[in-house]
Amino acid sequence: MTSIPQALLWCLSAGTAAAVVLAALLVRVRKERAGLRARLTSAEEHNSATLHSNTELSARLRATEAEIRHLAEARLPDLTMALAHPHVPVRGLLDKRFGGSPTDEALNGVLEQVSQAITKERTRVDSAAQSTLRGATTTIQALLYQVQTSLQTMQHTYDDPQIAQDLLEADFLNEQALRRVQATGVVCGAWPGLTREDSYLAELVVGATSRLRGYERVQVSNQLRDPVAVVARAVEPIAITVTELLANALHHSHRELPVSVTLQQGSRGASVIIDDYGVGMHDDEIKHAMELLAGGDGLLLTQLGDPPRSGFAAAGQLVRQYGFGVHVEPSPYGGVRAVVYIPGDPLLTVLDEGARPMSVMAPMPHRAPGGPRDRAAVPSTMPTGANAPATPAGAAPIVPPPAAAVPAQPGPAHAAPAPAHAAPAPAEFAAPEPAQPPAEGELPRRRRRRPMPEQPAESSTETINLRSPEETGSRWAALQRGTETGRAAAQSEPPRSPEGNAQS
Repeated sequence: MTSIPQALLWCLSAGTAAAVVLAALLVRVRKERAGLRARLTSAEEHNSATLHSNTELSARLRATEAEIRHLAEARLPDLTMALAHPHVPVRGLLDKRFGGSPTDEALNGVLEQVSQAITKERTRVDSAAQSTLRGATTTIQALLYQVQTSLQTMQHTYDDPQIAQDLLEADFLNEQALRRVQATGVVCGAWPGLTREDSYLAELVVGATSRLRGYERVQVSNQLRDPVAVVARAVEPIAITVTELLANALHHSHRELPVSVTLQQGSRGASVIIDDYGVGMHDDEIKHAMELLAGGDGLLLTQLGDPPRSGFAAAGQLVRQYGFGVHVEPSPYGGVRAVVYIPGDPLLTVLDEGARPMSVMAPMPHRAPGGPRDRAAVPSTMPTGANAPATPAGAAPIVPPPAAAVPAQPGPAHAAPAPAHAAPAPAEFAAPEPAQPPAEGELPRRRRRRPMPEQPAESSTETINLRSPEETGSRWAALQRGTETGRAAAQSEPPRSPEGNAQS
């Protein structure tokens, strides 16, 4: 039999081994529990982070959707409005946290693409509209010139005063329509439509004034030292520009206030200075006017307002094409001052007044006495009355012959006009002095001819010979026959427009 101590030893060994095994198992279980607890904690943290991230993503998604709705409902309409009216601001991001993010870049890319597409389409539509208007205005302008020619022919045909008055009114209305059609065509890129010869600047300004209603309010002061003239290719463009600036001055000033026009000559050119006493212009209006007068290439019809105002825009297009300058600023008189500067090198010349005298309707220049155009002072304003005929710019106005004087005492005889030989003969001019070459940038000048000493005037005065009615009637009949002979000779030549250009 096994002894009791051995049995106890085996029991103690087995218990020890079991205790060791249990301890190892306990340690292993604790490690596993700690690992499980750590994994559980990590899983809980990951789950919490996932939930938080999902919450942020949901909020960001909602914010992105709100930005897209804001883009479609607010920012795109603001962009389309800002393209038409640059002073309108375009709203930014609804949520500032998107600033500089890919979402912000994507939304700005959408705005840029939409802006380019709208600009291209607007330019295409505006170009099509300008092309249509250009063709229509060219045709209408040609028809109005034909109407003008017909009216002037009728004025020479009919002698009835009432008919002549009606024809003058119709001619003036036709001139108003022609001016507006011409300005619209120039804005749309059309050619001014007329080619003239070299014309005195004073005649050009008077002709431009006669195109406007209210021309009797315009007061022209000629301060030119020389007989300055505009070259042929720039006569009509400058006349259009001066006309539109005068129209603006007349429209924005009271009908009882004058509009002052001054012709000044500088070292490198000449200027036409227009001052009105009207309501003036604000700073933003002057800025907009200067932008139009600069003659940019990207002019759109939608920039002219509703109703469109084409005056400054037409002047700007002509400034860009022909090289003269226009500037507007507040006038010292409270209104607006407009200055048309004509450079002397390409656009001005000096004509010989002896070979081609200036029109009597042009204002007399303020020169020293004894000059080549030293004549009696005449008022510089146009004839008053709303029914006076319009005079084309650059063309000498037609002055009607003076009527026969009627004696104060009653009697059948009428006083005949003074004979032609009673007028003093013009002074003969000697050979001109050799002209000195002009300095660089200055206007070319011609030396004035020195007048020869005139013969002493006879002290005796001729008495007016009174003619019988039969003799007076025969003289007027001879005048009428001569007029009809001249008209018949003129009809054999190609018809010419009132500006002197042959009609095809």
